[in-house]
Amino acid sequence: MRTTIRRTIRAALAATKHLRYAALSGEIAALVATGRLVRTGDVLDRLGADGLKDGYKSHYGKHVVKAFRAATGVEPLKVWAQHRTTGRWCHVFVYRPADPALFAGLASYGRTRHLTSTDLELAA
Repeated sequence: MRTTIRRTIRAALAATKHLRYAALSGEIAALVATGRLVRTGDVLDRLGADGLKDGYKSHYGKHVVKAFRAATGVEPLKVWAQHRTTGRWCHVFVYRPADPALFAGLASYGRTRHLTSTDLELAA
């Protein structure tokens, strides 16, 4: 029994940071990896706003969270993710790909308002 515990502890200590954070996020990380849930930065990249500065992407995320809370009254799901520029691990909110809050955030934030169109709203 003690040998099994020691091996388990040794294996856990040898795991990479990415593996540990993916394990902490569990099923949510698997859904993000398969595209069933998306981060706000992923949405902006898909819409062609990948040239937008990280600080502006963060503000877009705040607008999306605000719209999500207003529509549902609850917090969105969180997942551990690596920051794209600093490499640090942090919690980020994730949403369904066609969540109306994503499009409401685009419309309410001035720097992403130009990305909204009737086609995007109809797709939601």
